[in-house]
Amino acid sequence: MEKVMYVVRDPARGRGDGLRDALVGAAERFVAAGARALTVDADDSDSDVAPPLPPPEDEPSFRAVVSVWLDNYQGRGGIESLLDELVPDYDGYLVVESLYTDYGGNQHARARDWPDGERSPGLLTVTCLEQPGDRSYEEWIEHWHGHQSPMSEAMQPRSRYVRNEVVRAVTPSAAPWKAIVEEAWPSAEHVTDPFLFYSAQSQEELDANLATMLDSVNRLTDLSTLRVATMSEYLLRSL
Repeated sequence: MEKVMYVVRDPARGRGDGLRDALVGAAERFVAAGARALTVDADDSDSDVAPPLPPPEDEPSFRAVVSVWLDNYQGRGGIESLLDELVPDYDGYLVVESLYTDYGGNQHARARDWPDGERSPGLLTVTCLEQPGDRSYEEWIEHWHGHQSPMSEAMQPRSRYVRNEVVRAVTPSAAPWKAIVEEAWPSAEHVTDPFLFYSAQSQEELDANLATMLDSVNRLTDLSTLRVATMSEYLLRSL
């Protein structure tokens, strides 16, 4: 089974509930088109908070992410035909998923007890990033998996952490992302309050944790190309 992620950019429906309703409401159609499992992350009214790193003012952010699990990524024609109907602009990526931490895997959230189709509690941040040109693939993966993941897990109050390494783009002219990271947080305040976001009890601890994070992220990617959006998560069909 293979996972394909579609990053939806600046849809005509605009930011908000219209886009969410269109994608979530098409869940059974995605399944009929071949999706064995399906998740929609949407920039809707329930996630209307500023991301930790806002995009440039003249650049429209991506508005949703549709993830499908297929028997074979080459059999995605029906999925993309449906997307063509629902949204005007998207980039598709074949990815390798690593579920680093799931709900209930640490002290920050209970194990999942809500059904498919219901909005997940809290808030999701979706981060798209490029591999820096001055690091080999092996160095980049070792830093991401061997340092960034455990460091951030120990520091930050994430309730779920999904790493998606991009194998290759599957749509023309796709943005050159090499990773799409989905991080769930207990509440919007955990994203907007830096003391909660960095688990700091004092200004000195906040400054130290922020410096640690920035040093690591600067080795992971070029910050000028990193993009983050806040979204609601809808686990529509589980494996």
